[in-house]
Amino acid sequence: MKVLLADDHELVRKGLASLLASRNIEVVSEASNGQEVIEKARKLKPTVILMDLKMPVCDGLQATRQIKAEMPDVKIVMLTVCEDDRELFEAVRAGADGYILKNLKADEFFRLLSGLERGEAAFAPSLATRVIVGFSRRPSGNEDELTQRELEVLKLVAGGESNKEIANRLQVSENTVKFHLRNVMEKLHLKNRTQLATYALNKGIVPPSADHGLPYA
Repeated sequence: MKVLLADDHELVRKGLASLLASRNIEVVSEASNGQEVIEKARKLKPTVILMDLKMPVCDGLQATRQIKAEMPDVKIVMLTVCEDDRELFEAVRAGADGYILKNLKADEFFRLLSGLERGEAAFAPSLATRVIVGFSRRPSGNEDELTQRELEVLKLVAGGESNKEIANRLQVSENTVKFHLRNVMEKLHLKNRTQLATYALNKGIVPPSADHGLPYA
């Protein structure tokens, strides 16, 4: 895992860098504003970006939208003190793969980070519940529009499997999986794996389980 840290407070960045180094996680660079993190993401191709919400020049939400549009495979986790539902839902809509509060205990922080490598979204159980409830109220497409293969892919994404794992299971290429995912998201009017997992749960396509991409309370 190669991590890029984005926070406008140097002490926060240095503290995070030290914490990650204690678990042998590589920090490839640091950024102090949204524009800087976009530029460094393009250059360094990190696997994970820990992104503060409130930063100068370009905030974390704007940076997330831009990076996800250009580099959808980069995992972005918002790391913030803000518990407001509006910010939480905006982060998910922007494409964030997780939302972690800065007061989280270290062991839980690393548990959520490790889940990213298994294709899981990095949400604490209480926040995951709020995401599920919040997005269940939003209009979306109909799963009846999906082909059988697209429905299979949706179920596997909701189960927390990565594109590579889905490709191996279905005996297709990763590009084929990405093609199906794009079709599923277009048909359901959704933007990322977190929204797909939430949709699948709300519609009963998959049962609630600790094995799914979102952690549940």
